[in-house]
Amino acid sequence: MNHLIAPSILAADFANLQRDLEMINKSDADWVHVDIMDGMFVPNISFGFPVVSATKKHATKPLDVHLMIVEPDRYLKAFKDAGADGMTVHYEACPHLHRTIQAVKELGCRAGVALNPHTPVTLLQDIIGDLDLVLIMSVNPGFGGQKFIENTYKKLHDLKALSRDKNPNLFIEVDGGVDQHNIQKLVDAGANVLVAGSSVFSSASPSAAISHLKYPEKLLQS
Repeated sequence: MNHLIAPSILAADFANLQRDLEMINKSDADWVHVDIMDGMFVPNISFGFPVVSATKKHATKPLDVHLMIVEPDRYLKAFKDAGADGMTVHYEACPHLHRTIQAVKELGCRAGVALNPHTPVTLLQDIIGDLDLVLIMSVNPGFGGQKFIENTYKKLHDLKALSRDKNPNLFIEVDGGVDQHNIQKLVDAGANVLVAGSSVFSSASPSAAISHLKYPEKLLQS
């Protein structure tokens, strides 16, 4: 599987969100990553249903919605109705994870589970076969622009090994501190979906930054 790139609009210019989404539409990106934060599960608040709906109106690529919220079951249908194509909930926020994952699937969405940096991959061994995606957080969730946590590579290797027999088609996503310097190492470790926010939108050419992440071998050849 060739790796996918999902620019995170958390790092976009909210005053020019339509412009930035149109840039993503025309770029080599595959998904649009949408971070939902409630100020309780993580110490930050981002945006809710109206912004997701507005994003869906202008995005031509699937919305990869990451729910960094408590009690996500209460809001699954609302986010689906707002335009989510995939929904990822946090292991740490779901006491009845299997039920939550089934609820996401029943809505017709890709179902994912995110793990915070301190949460071991082994905790997914009984549910790995039911998942479409696992998101490895390579920073502590809540804010963009944080320093990449090096233990992420080991977790990706562990997840790849866990999924090899039970779910070989699993999307293995990584979010936090992804840039052109570590993209190849992340892919080599097992990641096949890369979320990038600051490294894209702080670039002089966000579209070119996306291309460099999608095709890092071309950057090495230049």
